[in-house]
Amino acid sequence: MEKQLLSLSFDELAELLRSLGEPSYRAAQIFPQLHRGLSPSQMTNISAATAAAVESAVPWEFPEVRERLVSSVDGTVKYLLGLSDGNCIETVLMRYRHGNTVCVSSQVGCRMGCAFCASTIGGRLRDLCPGEILAQVIVAGRDCGGRVDNIVMMGIGEPLDNYDNVLKFLRLVNDPRGVNIGYRHISLSTCGHADGILRLAGEKLPITLSLSLHAHSDEVRSRIMPVNRKWNIDSVLRACRTYSEATGRRISFEYTLIDGRNCSAADAAALADLLNRYMRAGGRSYPIHVNLIPVNEVRESGLRPPDRRAVEVFRAELEKRGVRATVRRTLGPDIAASCGQLRRRAAEGRD
Repeated sequence: MEKQLLSLSFDELAELLRSLGEPSYRAAQIFPQLHRGLSPSQMTNISAATAAAVESAVPWEFPEVRERLVSSVDGTVKYLLGLSDGNCIETVLMRYRHGNTVCVSSQVGCRMGCAFCASTIGGRLRDLCPGEILAQVIVAGRDCGGRVDNIVMMGIGEPLDNYDNVLKFLRLVNDPRGVNIGYRHISLSTCGHADGILRLAGEKLPITLSLSLHAHSDEVRSRIMPVNRKWNIDSVLRACRTYSEATGRRISFEYTLIDGRNCSAADAAALADLLNRYMRAGGRSYPIHVNLIPVNEVRESGLRPPDRRAVEVFRAELEKRGVRATVRRTLGPDIAASCGQLRRRAAEGRD
C-alpha cells in the first residue's frame, strides 16, 4: 500500500511538514486531529494551503462504513469497512461493564487456513498498513461517542504475519498525543506464529498475548490448523514461555470447542497436563488462562459446537487440574459477529 497520513508517526509527520517548508510545531496541531478521524482539509487550526500541501504529499485515506449491524441481544456493533482499493474488512465494537473494546483486523483475508474460521476462506489478499488498522479504532470510537478502552487484535488476519505494520500500529495507538490506549489494554491473538512471538517478546511491550491453541496434540492441531505443520505445539509453547519471561504478562490460550474433535473430558485432561508441563515447570510458574470458545457455525466448515453440558464438563476438568478457564460469552449472535462472516457474505452478495 502507498504511504498514507494516518500511518505516520508524530516524528514522521513533523519531518514531512519541515520538508514542505512548514514549521514542525504544526505536527502538534495536526497529529491529534488525524487520530480523531479528521483529514487536514477538515481541520480549522491550519490554513487551507497547509492542508492542501500535506494531502498532496501524503494522501489522506479513511475507510467507509459500508454496513453497520447492531445486535439486539447485547448491543455489539459490527462494521463492514470499505478500503480505498475496494477491499472490505470487519471491525467489532463490544460493550462491557468495564468499557468499550474494539476488535480489529490486521489483513484483508488470511492465509493460515484454520478449519473453523471464515476469515481464511479465499485466502489472504493483502496486509493492512498501520493507518488502516488504526482507523478501525477511530471509526468505532466516533460511532459509540465514547472512549475506546481496550483493543483486541482478533479480527481478520494473522497479526504476526503482518509484523512490521502491526508493530507500528501498536506504537501509534499508544501515542499519548493520539488515541492513547495503554499497552496493557491491548491483546494480540496469534494462531501460533512462533517466530513472530519471539520477535514480539524482544520488543518488551506489555501487551497480552493470546494463543489460538485448540488442541493438545500435534496430530489433532495439524488437522484443524495447518500452521502447526511449521510451528508445532512444542515450539509455540516454548515461544509463549519466552514471551511471558520477557514481559511478565499472562498468556491467554484460546481453545475452540468442536463437537467430535477436541471437547471430551479426556481432551480437557490432556490439555491441562500439556499446559502445566510447559508453563509450570522447572520451578517457574507462568500466569495462564484458558478461554473456551464453542465454535461458530460457518456454512463452509461443517463444524458444530458441543452442547452446554459438554462445555461445562470440559471447563470443570481444567479447573480440577489447576488450570483457570472461562467460557467466552458469545457476542452479537444475531449479526454474524464472528470474524469473516460479514465480509464473506458481502463478497458473495447473499443476504
